[in-house]
Parts: sequence; structure tokens; C-alpha cells
Amino acid sequence: MTSNSTIVDVAKLAGVSTTTVSHILNGTRYVSDELKERVQKAIDELGYRPNSLARGLRKGESKTIGLIVPDNSNPFFADMLRQIERIGYANGYSVILCNTDGDTEKETCYTNVLIAQHVDGIIFISTTSSVEPLEELINSNEIPVIIIDRDIDLKATDVILVDNFQGGYDATQYLISLGHSRIACITGPSMVTASADRVHGYIKAMQDASLPIGEDWVITGNFHVDGGEEGIRRILQMDPRPTAVFACNDMMALGVLRGLRNSGLSVPGDLSLIGFDDISLASIVSPALTTISQPIDQISAKAIELLFNRIHKQKNEYSNERIVLPTKLIVRDTCMKLELN
Repeated sequence: MTSNSTIVDVAKLAGVSTTTVSHILNGTRYVSDELKERVQKAIDELGYRPNSLARGLRKGESKTIGLIVPDNSNPFFADMLRQIERIGYANGYSVILCNTDGDTEKETCYTNVLIAQHVDGIIFISTTSSVEPLEELINSNEIPVIIIDRDIDLKATDVILVDNFQGGYDATQYLISLGHSRIACITGPSMVTASADRVHGYIKAMQDASLPIGEDWVITGNFHVDGGEEGIRRILQMDPRPTAVFACNDMMALGVLRGLRNSGLSVPGDLSLIGFDDISLASIVSPALTTISQPIDQISAKAIELLFNRIHKQKNEYSNERIVLPTKLIVRDTCMKLELN
């Protein structure tokens, strides 16, 4: 047979999937000896040579990149993963996803896994306050790293941020412009730096408007739907009750919507609500969610562009770049002007 045979030909002759052939060639997953023998027999019979893999190995490339995310069930990170995977695939790279659940120990574990897999680079989205996994990765290895959503100054890496402070400020200022003065804030976990910046923006907007912040108005959430439900349960027990809520991400805002609906209350009739992220669900829930939009497409494209630049040595390996992208207020249906009696 001709040496122009492809991996598809090998898989067909061996009676296995192309994924199985790929795992056997790359040693990336356990495959039984029986399957290995069948694939090897097909390779020998076809005269197949995995030229692209051989070229990659000679260059010290694996044509894989790692993506470490805190929660791949969150549509915000899922959308980012899809964009990064799409761009990576178009450039001949596979993406290995590692979900950490915001756990520092899992971050460290997955970092070591990616190093062992000889990935060509890593995009690291860390929401914890710990910098140890990042410092260890960057200081002890030559693998290029791009950091998203963490304002951290480490040599030989680039950081991509959105202006979370300004987003939090704009969300709160919009509610104030509608006449609201009692505005509650449901935050993310305390160790999440992006959430902290959004809360600081909320506080600054209230201060600039000379509005007091009730001692119970800032409620710690968890960036999940149930965190929003718990937050609104507590808010509904307050007297006087806030007339508006700023939820520091859209998932918690959806929880607020569900909690209010279960309590027989409406948005924005009984309470105005604004979220943060502009996930795909935000525009299709009823009522459609007013929110602060993060430029997911820009973040994803810039992250992989910077990573490719480092992989291909197109920039000084010891330099670092800090990019801050703007947020945008998206007005939909969950906020209304407060009518004063």
C-alpha cells in the first residue's frame, strides 16, 4: 500500500476509531494490547507514517495547549473554551481542558499533568488568591503561560483582564440613575479577585452618589445559581428592603430571578436586577437580563494570539504584557425607574 495513507485509513482497516489510533500513536490514554496490535498491523500493512507527529517531535512540539478553568459548567467559561478550542484547532492545535472548581490543590495537580503531557503552552484562568501554582509553573518551566482574569505581575507571562472595577461601577451607577438608593450586592467567593474588583466598583459608585451602604447589603455568594437564590432569600427578609440588586455574575442573577419568581414577586416590578458577564442565557431568559458584558471573543482571541507568539518565539520570552479590555452595559428588561411615592 502507499505511504500516503491517512490515520482514517488506519482506523478503518483496524476497525477502531481515529481517536483510538491517535491515543496509541501519542500514548495519551490506556489502550489494550489487542487494539494496539490491530492498529500496528494496519500501520504496517498500509505503510502509514505519522509525518505531522514526527515533525512535531523533532521540533519539540506536541501541538497541544492546556486550558485551566475554574468552572467549565459556567456558560461564561464554556463560551471562552469553545472560542479558544476553535482558534486552536484552526491552527493545528488540540486543547486539553482542566477544570479546577476553583480549588488551589486541583490547580497545582493539573498544572503538573499538563507539564507531564509536554503541552506547548498553557492558558490559565485562575480565580483563587493563591499565586503558588502560577509562580511554580512560570519560574521552573519553559512552557509559555497566558493568564486571564488575574492581575499578577510575573516575568515571562502575559495577563489579560477586563475592567471589573469599572464594570461594577457602571452597573451600580445605572441603578442609581434610575432612582435606586437601596442597592444590594451579591458577590462571588471572597478569594475571587474579579469579584472583589466588581464589589469595589459598587462601593465607589455608592460613595460618589453619597449613598450609604447597609451593613447587610453586601452578601457573599458563590457564582452559582443557588448562591443567587440564597442571596435574594436574605434580601427579602430585610427591612427596609433594597429596591435593586447587583449580582456579580449572571449565574447568580438567574438565581435571583428564580428566587423572586418562587416568592411570587416580579422583576423589575418588585425589584430591579443587573448581572455581570452577558452569558448566552442572559438574552433569552424572561425577563431578559440587564447586565455588564465581558468581551469573550476578544479575550479568547487575544489569549491564544499571545500564547502563539510565545510558542513561536515571536516576542521576548522574558517580557510581559498587561492588557485590560473594557466592559459594556447591556440594557434589557430587568431594571426600571423607581417611582417615588
